[in-house]
Amino acid sequence: MDQELSFGVKGMSCASCVKRVERVLGKQPGVVEAQVNLAAENAQITLDESAEGLDPILNAVTNAGYEPVVQEAEIGVGGMTCASCVRRVERAIRKLPGVVDAGVNLATEKAMVRYLPQTVTPPRIAEAIRKAGYEPTLESSEGEGDVAGDPEREDLRRRVGFAALFTVPLVTIAMGKMLPVMGEGMLSLMPERGWMWLELLLVIPVQFYAGAMFYRQGWAELKHLSPGMSSLVMLGASAAFLYSLLALLVPWIFPQGTAHSYFEAAGVIVTLILVGRYFEHIARGRTSAAIKKLMRLQAKTARVIRDDETAEVPIEAVIPGDTVMVRPGERLPVDGEVIEGHSYVDESMISGEPVPVSKAAGDEVVGGTVNNNGSLIFRASRVGADTVLSQIIRMVEQAQADKPPIQVLADKVAGVFVPIVMVVAAVTFGIWLGVGPEPALSFAFVAGVSVLLIACPCAMGLATPTAVMVATGKGAEMGVLFRRGAALESLARADTMVFDKTGTLTEGRPELTDFIAVDGSEADALAMIAAVENRSEHPIAEAIVRGARARGLTLPTVDRFEAVAGYGVEAEVSGRTLHVGADRYMARIGVDTTAVAERVSTLAEDGKTPVYAAVDGHLLAVAAVADPLKAGSAEAIDALRRLSVEVAMVTGDNRTTAEAIARHVGLDRVMAEVLPDQKAAEVSRLQGEGGRVTFVGDGINDAPALAQADTGIAIGTGTDVAIESGDVVLMRGDLRGIVNAMELARRTRRTIHLNFVWAYGYNVALIPVAAGVLYPLSGILLNPMVAAGAMSLSSIFVLTNSLRLRRFRASLAPASDSSTSTAATAEEGERQAA
Repeated sequence: MDQELSFGVKGMSCASCVKRVERVLGKQPGVVEAQVNLAAENAQITLDESAEGLDPILNAVTNAGYEPVVQEAEIGVGGMTCASCVRRVERAIRKLPGVVDAGVNLATEKAMVRYLPQTVTPPRIAEAIRKAGYEPTLESSEGEGDVAGDPEREDLRRRVGFAALFTVPLVTIAMGKMLPVMGEGMLSLMPERGWMWLELLLVIPVQFYAGAMFYRQGWAELKHLSPGMSSLVMLGASAAFLYSLLALLVPWIFPQGTAHSYFEAAGVIVTLILVGRYFEHIARGRTSAAIKKLMRLQAKTARVIRDDETAEVPIEAVIPGDTVMVRPGERLPVDGEVIEGHSYVDESMISGEPVPVSKAAGDEVVGGTVNNNGSLIFRASRVGADTVLSQIIRMVEQAQADKPPIQVLADKVAGVFVPIVMVVAAVTFGIWLGVGPEPALSFAFVAGVSVLLIACPCAMGLATPTAVMVATGKGAEMGVLFRRGAALESLARADTMVFDKTGTLTEGRPELTDFIAVDGSEADALAMIAAVENRSEHPIAEAIVRGARARGLTLPTVDRFEAVAGYGVEAEVSGRTLHVGADRYMARIGVDTTAVAERVSTLAEDGKTPVYAAVDGHLLAVAAVADPLKAGSAEAIDALRRLSVEVAMVTGDNRTTAEAIARHVGLDRVMAEVLPDQKAAEVSRLQGEGGRVTFVGDGINDAPALAQADTGIAIGTGTDVAIESGDVVLMRGDLRGIVNAMELARRTRRTIHLNFVWAYGYNVALIPVAAGVLYPLSGILLNPMVAAGAMSLSSIFVLTNSLRLRRFRASLAPASDSSTSTAATAEEGERQAA
């Protein structure tokens, strides 16, 4: 059946644009007809069944130079319990015309949907989710995870309490009848069938009110031919209830000795699984604790000055260019530039530095940071989703919603697991009924129901997303932003790490490191050289000038200045002729440098660049300039090598300088004299040698190499977190954060593997036990109540195992800090603001 879709197209300006877009659309597979309206900036297309999704069509429009209008919506999905639910919700959403893509995360209970707003709306998507048997939420509830602010958690708590109110006396009656003294007393009060009627009255509210959610979801699952956890619970509890009801009403239809009551099993099954769901829900909330802390950093209002009047407005009402006032102790609402006032601002959420930073006119400030003392007036530059804090939150949320390869495989397995379990349960029932001991029907019933209940794949669906959620949140606390959940897996498997040199291993700004005076005092010689270099814009010249000023020297007047291309400079200073440049310049003007040759050779071996100066034809001094290593670089490299990672450096510097740096930090391999556009080729070459390569660079000049690597780590600069090239963004320049990121990634990978070993191993091991393989040897046959409890225990184990990642501690602390950054400082910041 054909579909008609409509979507906006931006960038069209004339009839030629319309024809071009129509032509491009008409060439796409599955497009039967395309009409484009310039005035409405709209395209209407008709698709037949051969269309291969909307992405190729939208990409074609983009490639043609226009922008198709696509929006994203985040919709809460309540009621999901396993990977089968995830697949079902995704399928229901993707069936809607106008939905470009949809991804559902079981741990966050959210659907991220890309859609064409002119074709489908979020309410329509929510309705599709509801029809699939789940409860959509278009707007997030207020609150920080408390019961009042979490309707689903409140509903589960209410159901658990209601179910327990009836289940406790139900179990007491059922078990009491089996006890010698108590059983005799009960039978003296009422015959056994009278107690069965009472059990029926007690189980009905549990089964059909507290457990109604399982029937709604289970029926929807079966109707869509995609059974999941709720289907298994519904079938198991219903089997126990119906078997007992028939045994009560028409006992003569059962073989002798098999008309038993399992009302207590039906009630306990529902109650135990509700308890498991309740604790599971609490644990899931804890996995997103980092996001909640980040959100608490966002101010709710801002004090804006408009038309010489100050008014407090909602944060959403602030626009770029607004003048904002912040008083002492308040949190800055948005990003901006200070135009008046002076204060110290706690920026630990961005930089990790515990010492407040001085802010005055011209300085940049970041929303979410705390103004300690003094009032500031600043001009808003980035608001809403463009602020640094919003970018951080968005990155973490996107990473949490991303599915690593191992989860994609798990989802496929879970999709066929439940139907297989249902077949196994049916076969188990048939075998026990055919060859089991008497009463065979009772044994067959118990074994079949136990198999249904113990094999629910909840733990499989939670194994990866919960670990990814906790790890990405923990990374944000440490100043490490994972842009994709898959980056955790690729970084954990990395065995080769390549560092860019300038700005990554080094500070990226040359400094004067050594000064050798040959003629006269060191201060006079350096002052003369700096006076000349002050006329130059070369980075080495700037380093010498900074070095002289740091020593408090007064620079003499330069009377004449002339640059000698490729050699150096010539100038007149205080009536003397000064030449400054490389060794070849000294040779050209006939100045003998043998007196310092040995010391200069040593400097070169240390990776320092020598700059010679001669006065009136005689050697005056030699200055050495180098780009200093960042604090912690050597420690980080050493730690990576202990993690069995081969560490390499790529640089455009000459080999002597590069190898000198390699010796200082302990690198395994050096790739020197590599042009910027050749870095990606070097990464590819290492991959060709079998390495799983991580590249570390600044995210701007190194974009091709970052994209080529299996994992790209971009070095941020505090506010520069929106670096598109990297899979991981290090918010601080301290390379020790990379070691912490790798350790966290490896710990997360081990956690995910343990979760899967438990989830799959648990089911594989216990399904045969539930089916009764141990009965011939030991007489052990699982009760359905035990099977229900064991299933809930499996999910809780996976969740609590993932939550252990919250206790991860960075092994290498940054130079001036601690691990207090980003979300970790939210509560402290609030205390300061208060």
